[in-house]
Parts: sequence; structure tokens; C-alpha cells
Amino acid sequence: MKDLIEIRWHGRGGQGAKTASLLLADAAFNTGKYIQGFPEYGPERMGAPITAYNRISNEPIRIHSNIYEPDYVVVVDDTLLESVDVTAGLKEDGAIIINTTKTKDEIKKLLPNYNGSIYTIDARKISIEALGKYFPNTPMLAAIVKVSGIMDEKQFLEDMKGSFAHKFAKKPEVIEGNMKALELALAEIN
Repeated sequence: MKDLIEIRWHGRGGQGAKTASLLLADAAFNTGKYIQGFPEYGPERMGAPITAYNRISNEPIRIHSNIYEPDYVVVVDDTLLESVDVTAGLKEDGAIIINTTKTKDEIKKLLPNYNGSIYTIDARKISIEALGKYFPNTPMLAAIVKVSGIMDEKQFLEDMKGSFAHKFAKKPEVIEGNMKALELALAEIN
């Protein structure tokens, strides 16, 4: 892992991008890394574009600002590709991960000024199969872990099982579905 990895999340209010960035920060922290996970607040409302961020490092992090030149960008809703410059500042040796049913060639046409790696995943299909409802943040969380190599996948799954047990203590029936969504996403990201 590089000394510092910076990730920018793009989603819509209510899709869980902020929650996913905080879960990623917790999981990375539990592996001994220094972390930051935070949203950019504005006049967000359900369905409005939102941005969240992660910094993950093996050394203390002394930067306290938004992320303008991320190593990775996670796009939780592909309709944002038409209205938000999701690749702004994205390093070409990094990657963009998009929740979409479109092919990589179709995505490339929507990102004509970006020449880096593109990964796609159908988080809707995965979450409906695993959870019975559309919660794209869980598959997208697994996708960024797989693409970035921030942590060992087995360690990530173990940590998330503990996080879900705590988060869903009053709804233990959803833990298995969330774990299945993570596992499916790790297998399907391409």
C-alpha cells in the first residue's frame, strides 16, 4: 500500500455513501492504519448529490481538507456521471469504480477526459439478491476494498461481520444478507 490512499465517494442522499466511507474507515483502523472518513456537508436531501471522503495511511495523517486529487473514486449512482465531474483530479494511476449496468465502453464514452482504470459492478443486482432491497453502499464498500487492496479481503470480511453485529444488534436478521452482499461484490467487481 502507498503511504497515503485518498478516496472520494459520489452518491445521492440516502444511498449510503457516507455510511460506506465511515465503515471503510473503521475497518482500516482495525487493521492498524491511520484513517479519516468524513462527508462534505451542504444542503443535502434525499436524492441530492453528496460527496464523502477517506484517507488511509500507514503513517499519521496531517492533512485536514477535502480530497481534490484522489487515488480512487467510487460512484454509487451512475446517473451522476451526467451531472457531476466525478473524475475531477482523479489520478490516472488510480481507478474509478462505478455502480452501473453499462459496459466499460459505454462508461468510457461518458468519461472522455479520463484515461485511467475503470471498474464496474451492478450493486443493485447484488443488493437485491443478498438483501431483498436496494442498498448499493454495501457492495460498493467491498468493491473499493478489492480494487484498492487497502486490506486483506478475509480480514475485511471478519471485521465487517463484527461491525454489522454491532450496528444491527437489534436486527440480526440483516447481518447475513449484508455479509452475502460483500462476498458477492468481492467476487463480481471487474
